[in-house]
Amino acid sequence: MVVLRNLLRSPAGALGLLMLALTAGATALTPLLSPYDPFALDFANAMQAPSAVHWFGTDNFGRDIFTRVMVGAVYDLRLALICVFGPMVIGVLIGLAAGYFGGRIDAALMRLTDVVWAFPFYVLVLAIVGVLGPSENNLYIAFFIVNWIGYARIVRGETLLIARLEFIEATRVLRYGRLQVMLRHILPNALTPALVYSMSDVVLTVQAVAAMSFFGLGVQPPAPEWGLLIVESIDFMREAPWMTIFPGLAIVWIGIAFSLLGEGLSTALKPKG
Repeated sequence: MVVLRNLLRSPAGALGLLMLALTAGATALTPLLSPYDPFALDFANAMQAPSAVHWFGTDNFGRDIFTRVMVGAVYDLRLALICVFGPMVIGVLIGLAAGYFGGRIDAALMRLTDVVWAFPFYVLVLAIVGVLGPSENNLYIAFFIVNWIGYARIVRGETLLIARLEFIEATRVLRYGRLQVMLRHILPNALTPALVYSMSDVVLTVQAVAAMSFFGLGVQPPAPEWGLLIVESIDFMREAPWMTIFPGLAIVWIGIAFSLLGEGLSTALKPKG
């Protein structure tokens, strides 16, 4: 509750939360706001410009773009959150173990990190999904394999610093168990930078998922994922630019929301001195 209060006191954090709340609300209320089936074809109304009937216009199959963009938010946010916070858990645990135990454990875990880090992020994700085949589940697998590295490095560095502090030395004198020291005393203090980093990582992941659609390796049709909506509209940019504009604006909107939330979190979680 203290963190939430501090977050709401931050103009950036409050605005980011408001934007995400509006997105969640519009998505949940889509059946009430729009009577159209996001998958039903209606060739008689194909490529209609934005109007009071179709707020964002229609695509080349006559599907309502507003409805598809709102439903697409479910796909993109689900992908982004799972592809960020799943690997985050893995990376935090690896970084915590490496920083606390040190020695051979640290060396082995950091060498593993260096091996994955040596490959460009997009190249490795493309390679994994290319081998496994295009699907939403394979995107999860690819991101779980690749996306934990940043969190491991951040938490390891924080753990190395915290482990030298006096209150951690006191826990050793009091003979606290290693697991108790790691999870109750070090982890809460080492987690803050990782949480702040995760907000920018969500933005990058939304963009990465959209980019995968350009290679045919992302979410497959007819799912209204935002990147896929843009790919499907490229051939109609002159005749119906709204088909590209509104999914693109949705990606920008979510990117700004999480960026503002990350800035607010960095302020809300900053130790008061």
